[in-house]
Formats: sequence, C-alpha cells, structure tokens
Amino acid sequence: MQEEAAESAIDMFLSAFNARDDDQVIALLSQALTSDVVFWGPLGRSEGVEAVERFVLDIRRHPAGAGTMVRCSAVDMPGEWARYQWVFTTPDGGPRLAGTDVVHLRQSRIDQMIVFVGDINPGP
Repeated sequence: MQEEAAESAIDMFLSAFNARDDDQVIALLSQALTSDVVFWGPLGRSEGVEAVERFVLDIRRHPAGAGTMVRCSAVDMPGEWARYQWVFTTPDGGPRLAGTDVVHLRQSRIDQMIVFVGDINPGP
C-alpha cells in the first residue's frame, strides 16, 4: 500500500515536467509535494513547493525545447524511502538527462526529495 502511495506521488511529480503549460506545473506539484518539502537537487538544498517549481520550470525551458520526463523503473521502497529512475529527453532527440530520485513520503505526499542526475548522453 505504501508503495502505491509513493508511485502515485512520484508520477504526479513527474507529470509536472510534461504539463501542457507552465500554469499547470504548480497545481501538479501541489498535489505531489508537501508545502514544506525539502529538495536536494543538483544546485544544493532548498525548501518549499516554489523551489521545486523553479527547478521543474528550468528543465522545461531547456534550449532544445520542452522535453519529456518519464519514470523508467519501478518504484522500489525498501524502507521509509522510495527510489526510482527517470529519463528526460528533448523533443529534437538531443541530449538526454537521466538520474535517480529518492523520496520520503508524509501523508501520501513527498516531503523530502534527493535528485541524483546522471550524465547527459546523446539520444538513440
């Protein structure tokens, strides 16, 4: 049951990257994250939905255009933390960004998130 809650929150978080427009990003993130979420990203630690929103919007504004973010693994929840792998692909088949996120949930929402970004690889 806890894995299903984690999967739902994670998929809602990832859907923010693929939203039709930027206005939808905050609504989707608000459904996936607690208001006091702690976010450890590539640029360090930040707090709050607004900080995560800036991160998502920056990726959506990739110079090659808004790409697609997908979860490319099952959600693994060996304890209190869940982890999954993701991939971001630009629309022109350009650079691909891949990584692993580790999240902690409180009341079925992500309250802590650690993003491990992998190498940028050329598309297939």
